[in-house]
This record gives sequence, structure tokens and C-alpha cells, in this order.
Amino acid sequence: MTERNDIPRTDLSVFPLNLGGNTFGWTSDEEQSFAVLDAFVAAGGNFIDTADVYSAWAEGHSGGESEEVLGKWLAARENREDVVIATKAGQHPEHSGQSREAVLGAIDASLERLQTDHVDLYYAHFDDESVTIEEQARVYDEVVRAGKARYVGLSNYSPDRMRQWFEFAKAEGLAVPVAIQPQYNLLHRKDYEQGYREIAQEYDVAVFSYFSLASGFLTGKYSSAEDLEGAARKDFVTTYFSETGIEPGLKVVEALKRVALNHDVEVTTAALAWLLAKGVTAPIASARTPEQLEALVAAPGVKLIQAEVDALDEASESFA
Repeated sequence: MTERNDIPRTDLSVFPLNLGGNTFGWTSDEEQSFAVLDAFVAAGGNFIDTADVYSAWAEGHSGGESEEVLGKWLAARENREDVVIATKAGQHPEHSGQSREAVLGAIDASLERLQTDHVDLYYAHFDDESVTIEEQARVYDEVVRAGKARYVGLSNYSPDRMRQWFEFAKAEGLAVPVAIQPQYNLLHRKDYEQGYREIAQEYDVAVFSYFSLASGFLTGKYSSAEDLEGAARKDFVTTYFSETGIEPGLKVVEALKRVALNHDVEVTTAALAWLLAKGVTAPIASARTPEQLEALVAAPGVKLIQAEVDALDEASESFA
């Protein structure tokens, strides 16, 4: 039986690697996406993350492409009850923000694209400060009560606004969020370790980290500043070095290579294993091809010893 991690206060148990769906219908066409999804399930995976905005940023796209591909796969494989589906609201061009009208319109559009009557986890994707936290908590509770989402999660909210949501939802008997989705990796530690981790512990929520591989930098494929030139995600990657420069990042990769060698795994696998050792419930990572997926799904099987965690902590100290 493949190892699973429980999402607190739910009946959901998930494989400790959350497959990111941002590539579906964008860098992976439908056939490639189906191949990745099939390989993920074959490896024991059951947890897939998407968002209604994926991939509105791409030329000629309008948002919802990822959900459409995922919906076609669910229909073709007839396996909806075997997988845990998470999607998000707040960024789609036609349903922007967190007003009641936007969220209710967004969930219906997502369900249509996903070809299902409910999602298992529904995130408020980005905060909308024009809408009070109380209003937002009430509309997500409305979505849950309507049976369109089983549980609620939060992503890209400040710790203070998250805390407001938890406290209000608990006090009013509304759907209390069961998961948070913070940015967290060896090159982006401070926000989580000095803010969101305390919330996760205080409110007993699952943690699903995004940018878990620092937009590909923690795969080890970059060994110099020159390697970043022409990279598909250059803009994402270079943001990690705007203050510290690339050298501390390369120091982290070198430390990862040593840990990976200890376990005879890829650098990618070691980077994800560090997140699991830090208490992340299931890091989010995406794969364009089944071949790329292999290093991701290997992570739950790698148990780092404390000395290895300490070595990686020390190598990435400038990012903490």
C-alpha cells in the first residue's frame, strides 16, 4: 500500500506528492497530460492540483485550459472517486476577485470544465482586500454547503488575514479551512518558517507547498548564471536571486547533490524529500512528461536523516 498522509479534519488521505496541473494544456498538450496523469496514478498518486486561471498567461489562452484537460481525463478514465481534486478561485479573467458573485460563478465554471459535481478542496487563490474576510469566509462556506466543494483551503493570503479567516469561521460555525498553500522551498524559506508554519500548527491544517522546486532551479539543471539565459522560466527563477545573488543558490544545489548521492536519487527528489522532512504534507510539483514524473514520485520513499536536513538547512541559511 502506497504511503498516504491524512488531511486533518477530513476523510481525505493523499499521496505525499501533489501533482501540479499548471502544465496541462500549456507546456503539455492533451496527450502528454494524459500520459503524465496515467503515470502518476500508476505510481500510487491520487492528489491533483489545478486552478481556474491556468493557463491564462499564455498567448491565445483565456484560463481554464488545465481544468478542461483534467476534466477530459477524469471522464475518459472514469476514476473521479479514486482521486482528490483541488482547484482555486480568484484569478480567472471572467471571475476575478473574491466577491460572492465572482466565487459562485467561478466554482460553477470550474465544475463544468472538470466534468464533475464537486471538488475535494477549493482554495481562495489570492486575497481580495476589497472584500472583507468575513464575506469571503461566508461565500466559501456557501460553496461547501451547496455540495460543490468538500473542503476549503487558503493560498497567498497574509498570515494575519489567514488568522482572521480561521477565527471567524470557527466562531460562526462556517467551513474552517483544512489546508494552506504557501510558497516554500530551500530558496524561499522565510515566509513559511517565520509566518505560515505557526498558522499550520496552531489551526491543524495540511501544508501543500508551491514552487517546491524553485521553478526548476532545485532540479540541478542550472550550474551557472549563464544557464539561466533562455530558460523557459527565467523570470521566475531569477526572482530567487534578486537580493542574494546566484552563488548561495548554487551552494544549495551542491548540498542537494551530496544528499541525493547518499540515497542514489536525483537532485529533484532530494529537494522534495527535504520539504517532507520539514513537515509539508505533500509538496506540489509538476511534470511535462512521464519521464520527469519519476523523480517527483520517488520523494516520499526517501527519508532524510537529521544530519542531512541540518546540512541543507545550513546551505540555505541565507534564504531563511
